[in-house]
Amino acid sequence: MAALSMLLIIKILCLATFAEATTSKPLPSHFAKLSRSTTAPGASPSTDTSPCKGTPYKAACQSLLLTLKTNNNADLPKTSKELFDYSVHFTSNQAHSAIDQLATTFLGQTYQEIDMTHLPGGGMRDCMELLDDTLDQLSNVINRKNDPTHTHNDVQTWLSAALTNQETCRESLLENVKKTHLEKFDVLDSMAKNLSQFISNSLALYVSSYGLPSTSPRGRKLLTDQGNTINDFPSWVSLSERKLLEASVGEIEAHAVVARDGSGTHTTIAEAIRQVAASLDGGGRNVIYIKAGTYKENLNIPSKQKDVLLVGDGKGKTVIVGSKNVADGSTTYDSATVGVMGDGFIAKDITFVNSAGPSKHQAVALRVGSDRAVIFRCSIDGYQDTLYTLSKRQFYRETDIYGTVDFIFGNSAVVFQSCNIFARNPGTGQKNFVTAQGRTSPDQNTGISIQNCKIEAQSVTYLGRPWKEYSRTVVMQSLLDGSIDPAGWFPWAGGSSPKSIYYGEYSNSGPGSSTSGRVNWPGYHSSLTSEEAQGFTVGSFISGNVWLPPTGVAFDSGLGGG
Repeated sequence: MAALSMLLIIKILCLATFAEATTSKPLPSHFAKLSRSTTAPGASPSTDTSPCKGTPYKAACQSLLLTLKTNNNADLPKTSKELFDYSVHFTSNQAHSAIDQLATTFLGQTYQEIDMTHLPGGGMRDCMELLDDTLDQLSNVINRKNDPTHTHNDVQTWLSAALTNQETCRESLLENVKKTHLEKFDVLDSMAKNLSQFISNSLALYVSSYGLPSTSPRGRKLLTDQGNTINDFPSWVSLSERKLLEASVGEIEAHAVVARDGSGTHTTIAEAIRQVAASLDGGGRNVIYIKAGTYKENLNIPSKQKDVLLVGDGKGKTVIVGSKNVADGSTTYDSATVGVMGDGFIAKDITFVNSAGPSKHQAVALRVGSDRAVIFRCSIDGYQDTLYTLSKRQFYRETDIYGTVDFIFGNSAVVFQSCNIFARNPGTGQKNFVTAQGRTSPDQNTGISIQNCKIEAQSVTYLGRPWKEYSRTVVMQSLLDGSIDPAGWFPWAGGSSPKSIYYGEYSNSGPGSSTSGRVNWPGYHSSLTSEEAQGFTVGSFISGNVWLPPTGVAFDSGLGGG
């Protein structure tokens, strides 16, 4: 009865709040242009004892409480834990309103009518896909208690991804829409910004409610005391999916076979993806075997198409090539040769290439926004922005990554193990940066962890630079060659580094591993302790002990086995 009452309150709240949703103002004035850490009128920061006290956008949170008070005779939530469910339901309804507005006002269709696989390119298309995924993430949070195997890390991942989606939408709008449709840009940017603020508040409420770490992560903790596992495998893992990556091509039963010479079921990968999605209807692993050959395609696997396995004949044998880039009009997001949003994505023995070259600037070979994604024995080949680890939890093993500027970037929680990371000669006037991590909130459980890898380069290269305010990157137990600049790290666009970043190194080797000449930043840790480094291992950082064993991919759970 209490849950029904809450839903009724939320519905009344959203009806009151979104009366203007289809006008040029996506939100009422009391929600618009709220700055971070702003206190609502009449509330002093020193006297604020409400559940909004720890939220980054207090005015938005206080407005939510005010509307609850206006429409509800019951007791108002008094703690962050009590307020959280109201906040996430409200945010979900706001996301629904935003995607409806985007669809009807700017794309001329209802949200239900739109086919995500056939949207025209550009910033508005990016925002549509990202909002669609945001709705999925918020739905996961709302329904989390239906599955006792879900963990706090799951919820933090879903909310972190939802927040990253809005930031990515805004970046695409800036790259593409602002240049040609300024009025549309202003409306859509405001919509994404406001939605970001409510997602940030929901994330902060959750983190403070359960005392989750904001710097060095801890291990797996269930939402309830009762699990639902069989021999340590979570309930969503079927027997047929276990040890999937251990099997040879001949042992895998493929639902589609792609071959350029016509010897398979399809001649293009895009056709195979569409056919498998239609025939399986979400029922189990979608296995697509791609025979040796070069496939000039741009592929998109949307959030509704889950558990796709692409398996090829090996690095350099099965090759997928695209050349879209920002210089020629694409957004960074849409430039990807292969873009994946559906959870449970696996790629094995494939080369992904963006052939645009250094003069074309941002040109992504592989973009991954899939939760529990595995990239195994692949090659990812490009120049600037080669690998976009967009969001959620990802694992890369025995994979080669080539690039120049910021060529591993994004805001996922990602671990690279036993990978070869190679920086090419940069273009004229450019510098090489291996990483550019995009964490925008201290409450996000995201970051880049590079463990037991080789980092080599053709010219002077930096380990990374902080793309966003809370950027977090750790390099540990890796071999760094002499091309690594003694400073190690570089500020973004020549400015100073934010104090809020978290950069660390642990037990590296090779001529580029000396930390004596490293940057002197407050957020840089030249020698992590083993306990601190443990927080960025597969077991702690991405809960890999839970979801990696069924795939059969080799991994080191902790610091050992390098």
